Amino acid sequence: MKTSGVSYLLWLLSFVGFFGMHRFYNGKWITGIIWFLTGGLFLIGQIVDLFLIPAMTQRANFKTRVEFVKAGY
Repeated sequence: MKTSGVSYLLWLLSFVGFFGMHRFYNGKWITGIIWFLTGGLFLIGQIVDLFLIPAMTQRANFKTRVEFVKAGY
């Protein structure tokens, strides 16, 4: 299970130049690459993500549970 706390810690990596790590953690690979290459969409997307991280984490956990049920576990 993914947690918002870990996502926020990964978000903090933006202060040392690693933008979008929280998106990779939550399974959003394409936007993670975009964030990484554009500096968190020129910092605007990085700031908006502060408010979106809880929902992003919940969605990633829900997606994992659905895949788990589909697999027959």
